[in-house]
Amino acid sequence: MAMDGKELVEKLAKLSQVQSIKDIPQLTHALFPGTHCPLMGAAMAVGGIKDSLIVVVGTDECTYYTKSMTIHSEKFGGIDGRCVSVVLDDHDVTFGSAEKVQEAFKEIIEEYRPQCVFLVIGDDFDAISEGLSELYGIPVLPVHTEHFKCEDHLPGLERTITVCAEMMKSCDSDNSVNLLGQRMGDFATTELYAMLQKAGVKIGLQLPCGCSVDDIKNAAAAKVNIVVNDIALPLAQKMQEKFGIPYVYFNKFVIPEKIYEAYKNLFGYLELELPGELEGLYQNAREKIEKNKGELEGITYIYGNTPYAVFEMNCFLSSLGMVPQVIQTNRYTEADEPYAKEILQYTDPYVCKAANIAPLQYVYDVLSPYLYLGHEFGNRLRQKGIAIVHSDRASGMLGFEVTGYLLQQLVKSVREAKEYRKELGL
Repeated sequence: MAMDGKELVEKLAKLSQVQSIKDIPQLTHALFPGTHCPLMGAAMAVGGIKDSLIVVVGTDECTYYTKSMTIHSEKFGGIDGRCVSVVLDDHDVTFGSAEKVQEAFKEIIEEYRPQCVFLVIGDDFDAISEGLSELYGIPVLPVHTEHFKCEDHLPGLERTITVCAEMMKSCDSDNSVNLLGQRMGDFATTELYAMLQKAGVKIGLQLPCGCSVDDIKNAAAAKVNIVVNDIALPLAQKMQEKFGIPYVYFNKFVIPEKIYEAYKNLFGYLELELPGELEGLYQNAREKIEKNKGELEGITYIYGNTPYAVFEMNCFLSSLGMVPQVIQTNRYTEADEPYAKEILQYTDPYVCKAANIAPLQYVYDVLSPYLYLGHEFGNRLRQKGIAIVHSDRASGMLGFEVTGYLLQQLVKSVREAKEYRKELGL
């Protein structure tokens, strides 16, 4: 059944009305393709930690979902790999599952002999985890993944990473840096990595993109933590409190000044001279902005889901003269407020919850944007005179390279959109 695009637009909030995430509506009650359970996030995090095991305690639906997701992952090792389930029935849910978990755990330890276990549960298993840890002499870390309390899978990632602080021990500093929060891509291919290598900086823990249990235990040897995604902020804050290790927030920024500031903070904490080529990279990014600004000015777009920081990126695009019509997001924090205020100096876009691409097709005819930033069906967009801006490659980038790549993709898509609109007589 077709929806009324004008009615859908009227359901949206304006950015100027938003004080918290509660003020951001969703277009429909059902989301497409839907939210991902926090179990998925927990599994994604454990997949990057060698020598560890994820034990999912829950209903047959939850345990099957997690096993089916990990069974095809090389990181987990297939059907007999590092994802194990303890299935609860109605009796367990009603009268308690502690005894069943303890019995199953004995078999799991004997068969898998892991160095660390992440016990992923919905109930309060903290005391049981502590008892199992003492009994078997390995870290058994509880990760709470109550789906009804979460918007998406990211809390599962965040909680799994954060609980790793429990097995870290005090160490003498080796002047290394830890990379916290990178979910995709190879850090060794990034601009940031190249700058650290040239400065002779050792890379320590990389969580959750690839590490061992021993790497986690010795993570406090680092001089600085680099946080490249919000999911790692709680862990960095815990490590600062526990070990006095400062952290630098180095998200996937696109504003050149934010990138330069992050570099300066990082090398300041490392007590190293800032690499000379960074000034050239910064100036090059500014030149690319000036070169492409004219072609992007006045271009309307809908923001969907990208690897970038939502409001920082839309602030950048607004400063170029681009016009966000709808910004989709599942988060709005204090850190987003300054960017939102700057966006409002240029325009007041609609906002809604992410993962609404099904109803959005009826909004396109009302708003008629040039671009869609994120994941959508390319052919459907083309029929509306809209070009999709692909940005997944940015998942493996950090530094000024992010700015250059985004500008390149924007200009390419704007030219495509103009061709589509010409074909359609728009």
